[in-house]
Amino acid sequence: MLRQAVVLVGGLGTRLGERTRSTPKPLLPVSGKPFLTHLLEEITRFDCFDRVLLLAGYLAEDVAELYDGQRFGRARVSVSVEPQPLGTAGALSHARQQLDDIFVLFNGDSFLDFNILDFAHVTLADDEIGRLALLADRPGERYGRVRVAGDRISAFLPAGSDPSLPINGGVYLLRKTIVDQVDHMPSSLEAEVFVQMAEQGRLSARTYRGTFIDIGIPADLARADASMGGWRQRPAVFFDRDGVLNVDVGYAHRPEQITWISGAREAVKACNDAGYFTFVVTNQGGIARGYYGEAEVLALHEWMQRELAAMGGHIDAFAYCPHHPEGSVEPFNRICSCRKPAAGMVTTLLSSWPIDAARSLLVGDKGSDLEAAHRANIKSHLFDGTDLAAFVTLMLSHQV
Repeated sequence: MLRQAVVLVGGLGTRLGERTRSTPKPLLPVSGKPFLTHLLEEITRFDCFDRVLLLAGYLAEDVAELYDGQRFGRARVSVSVEPQPLGTAGALSHARQQLDDIFVLFNGDSFLDFNILDFAHVTLADDEIGRLALLADRPGERYGRVRVAGDRISAFLPAGSDPSLPINGGVYLLRKTIVDQVDHMPSSLEAEVFVQMAEQGRLSARTYRGTFIDIGIPADLARADASMGGWRQRPAVFFDRDGVLNVDVGYAHRPEQITWISGAREAVKACNDAGYFTFVVTNQGGIARGYYGEAEVLALHEWMQRELAAMGGHIDAFAYCPHHPEGSVEPFNRICSCRKPAAGMVTTLLSSWPIDAARSLLVGDKGSDLEAAHRANIKSHLFDGTDLAAFVTLMLSHQV
């Protein structure tokens, strides 16, 4: 199972002039905090990585001081320091002993806003050494272009080539064995190893459309600084759980009790692919009644997350209310502000995540779900119990 993200953060950043004389490029401030922090927060929200390895070179001690040993979500960060400039391929080769057999590699000075799980959950073919995420519809003369035949990359073209072709999005699913292709130092992954692998037909690609953040030159750094806050804010879909994602059998708390609603997992992925935050808000009064504990709810949600990940989808956060006024277990046997139709679960998420509430919505199967949405001042949709993917696709098509 894919568990490791690796990030290239060792470049000199010479095109940024004085800005990088005393600060590594990925640590430059963007919208109030280092660009690398934004990147790590976005990477780890997909909940598929438990380890992040930073490949540091220039001013590596600054990178290590800020990030070594830190946690972003469930992921723990470690730092590999190259002894001298080795190039992007050389830095990867130097860290070979710390690499998983398959990992996702990110450029530390850019990020493509897309569903990482959609890109990474499909197994590489036996003859593939890697897969690249490409970005379509990106104008500009300074970007190299990528030619694809079928799903395989046939050529990397220089800047100024056919602007209708996609560009490299800076995200790669790689086998560890790619470092076997590094036969000299310093060595470039993009300009040398990838070119060689494309000639052999061993690189595939998936093409996406989305926001692309790049801080490689002063103008783009300024643009990122001005727009990062807006880029990180996105609408959300709040799903009720029982009766919407899974068949409501009453107080389900074990995986064997879960039958997914038709199209439920596809619906979650559709929200991910469309760029929405995706949440679950569920009343779990069975905790207050003593039927099960919070540990069972957490374990079940972990299982649901794995089921979704296998299809390229994920839930950004599961919120549950353990209270019920008729419960028998203290301190959960009380009236609270989170149990639907109260809006507490929704409003807590709205205040904790960079959510565009005006474009957000809730999908439920009961009047109490819709009332919670009304109290939180977001739109709601009553699920008809048929196919959730078709329901959500139509719902999203009507969003502005």
